[in-house]
Amino acid sequence: MNSRIDTVDDVRLYNRQAWNKLVRKNNRWTVPVSPETTDRAREDDWQIILTPEKPVPRDWFPDFRTDHVHVLCLAGSGGQQAPILAAAGADVTVLDNSPAQLAQDQFVADRDGLSLRLIEGDMADLAMLQNETFDLIVHPCSNCFAPNVLPVWREAARVLKPGGSLLSGFVQSHVFLFDDDLMDEGQFELCHQIPYSDLGSLPDDRRRALIESNEPVCFGHTMADQIGGQIDAGLAITGFYEDGWSDWPICKYISAFAATKATKLE
Repeated sequence: MNSRIDTVDDVRLYNRQAWNKLVRKNNRWTVPVSPETTDRAREDDWQIILTPEKPVPRDWFPDFRTDHVHVLCLAGSGGQQAPILAAAGADVTVLDNSPAQLAQDQFVADRDGLSLRLIEGDMADLAMLQNETFDLIVHPCSNCFAPNVLPVWREAARVLKPGGSLLSGFVQSHVFLFDDDLMDEGQFELCHQIPYSDLGSLPDDRRRALIESNEPVCFGHTMADQIGGQIDAGLAITGFYEDGWSDWPICKYISAFAATKATKLE
């Protein structure tokens, strides 16, 4: 693998390969839900996450049992959220950059008799989707793999119906201030600026090691882009919560993740 990644398209292609590899390694975000989980969803006993641990409030969702709800799982494949929502009664489309992750959703759909529309694509370019198509977009923590989050919000707003909502999870920007290796050991050394990029912020040897191991490259966006970007795209923030992750030492002191409900203005 070349140790240089020079363009946004190179990042997208590189991260596609990296996530395909994570599927083969059974990364926790690539493991499909069980048949029992989809069975319960059919009985309206279900929950999903946008961040590592805290379930999304059920009142953030429309009633899939009474309304014909069109849902887009945006950069959210892996056989987790989409099958649950489909089993609960939603009409679900999944768009993701990783063919292997999409295959996890197809596996659950085939196993459990679910209907999912699967699209391989870039979260920042939804040109294949028409304006005002979806009632709900579910976008779990994935924009940390996009160099620029603003096109993600603009495209999401475009394909949402007026009054529809975008549910998003993201890594909070303060996480990227610290040296990642030291943070894993519970030491917090300020060493990066925000916005952050693995490609531009890491020392050369660390960046080469990351790329040679084919780990996904990450980006830390400002809160102005994460929250303000949604507002500028024509969405109103109508829900918010924070979350931690017991695997991350920083969460002993401050929440590392946030989730928003943003509603398209009518």
